Amino acid sequence: MNKRRLGKTGLMVSEVGFGGEWLERHPEEDGIELIHHAHEKGINIIDCWMPDPKSRDIIGKGIAECRGEWYVQGHIGSTWQNGQYVKTRDMKFVRPAFEDLLQRIGGGYIDLGMIHYVDSMEEWNACMNTEFIDYVHELHEKGLIRHIGMSTHNPRIAKMAAESGFIEMILFSINPAFDMKPASENLDTMFGEYDASLKGIDPERAEFYHLCEEKDVGITVMKGFFGGALFDPKRSPFGAVFTPVQCIHYALTRPAVCAVMCGYDTKDQVDAATAYETATDEEKDYASVIASAPLHSYKGQCTYCGHCKPCPQEIDIAMVSKFYDLARTQPAVPATVQSHYESLARHASDCIGCRSCETRCPFEVKIADRMHAAAGLFGL
Repeated sequence: MNKRRLGKTGLMVSEVGFGGEWLERHPEEDGIELIHHAHEKGINIIDCWMPDPKSRDIIGKGIAECRGEWYVQGHIGSTWQNGQYVKTRDMKFVRPAFEDLLQRIGGGYIDLGMIHYVDSMEEWNACMNTEFIDYVHELHEKGLIRHIGMSTHNPRIAKMAAESGFIEMILFSINPAFDMKPASENLDTMFGEYDASLKGIDPERAEFYHLCEEKDVGITVMKGFFGGALFDPKRSPFGAVFTPVQCIHYALTRPAVCAVMCGYDTKDQVDAATAYETATDEEKDYASVIASAPLHSYKGQCTYCGHCKPCPQEIDIAMVSKFYDLARTQPAVPATVQSHYESLARHASDCIGCRSCETRCPFEVKIADRMHAAAGLFGL
């Protein structure tokens, strides 16, 4: 299993992770066995937003024999009240819920303390301007959480988190369909109908990904499969189906993304997700699906899919494009971006303008023109 550095946390996390929300569906023994199987496949990061005792116990027991080899995303503000999940910032519920999480997960700490589910400015203010955030910092200072993270579906809130200076990583909803949706504080608009006139990645989402790359804020991914809708031609907003491998690859080609937290009911589903690590370029190819889909279009936008390879000059075109998109949104090229760009083996200035890459691009991107512009921007 390939691992990626989760931003400034420095944690090396598996590209394919474990989203634990389906564990409560199964008998405890089956859930524990599923976690063991995932670990054998190389998965080392698991999300526990669930406040119910059963799910937490399954995770705690599932990772107990190798606690130090797992990274747990444990959520602060997800509580269990009268047998029901309740999101709250009320400290009379928040404190005991986290203490329960800490006890059930084991080890005496949570690797990634997640400020739970902030999708609106009202929620942001309820977190950041109250004793709730003081509690989060207290947990961090005591070492009860090793790093501070946040979960959100809203790119505007996510950008604020990335710019906060203390939030080190973000759990964010990413898939090809969500990326076309503008920011909203109403989840019904995110999960509801898709307008066939939508074109390409929403600018605020693209800006968020680039900001995280610049700020060294790692991203882990939820909703990578859109609840399975992308596997069903009747439910897919594209009118075309994707495979788990294609969805995972799409998310992992976004800037700053480190791990995709997939939900599992069976070992076969774990195997289908971890098959990403041995998949061919053809099996990973999401771009052809999007380009040929009857609904929506990314025409003219680089999605970093890699279809442009091979370059006769051995330029990593997708990586140059990522740095170019990141840098051109800033008044001046950030020093970190310039440094990362300069460390590439080949640069945009090495482009000979043959345009052979353009014949392979499913989105009709004018790649040679982008290389010329990148060379001018970076001076190399």
